[in-house]
Amino acid sequence: MLRFFAPSVGVDEDPVTGSAQCVAAPYWAGRLGRDTLTCHQASKRGGLLRSTVLPGAVRVSGSCVLYLEGSIVVPR
Repeated sequence: MLRFFAPSVGVDEDPVTGSAQCVAAPYWAGRLGRDTLTCHQASKRGGLLRSTVLPGAVRVSGSCVLYLEGSIVVPR
């Protein structure tokens, strides 16, 4: 189980933390000798993630709800 808190910016608890899974998946994949892992975040809203460790990357999949969309412009 992974949990993420940032109360100083208004996040009491992130319901499902895909970014934390990107760090934890390679560690646990190595320890368990597997490339694919399933993680359940047991927060109030909860969620199920599947992580696949690839060379140089982690693919995280699961259900999601889009709550924000935007773009970033980087000046040249």
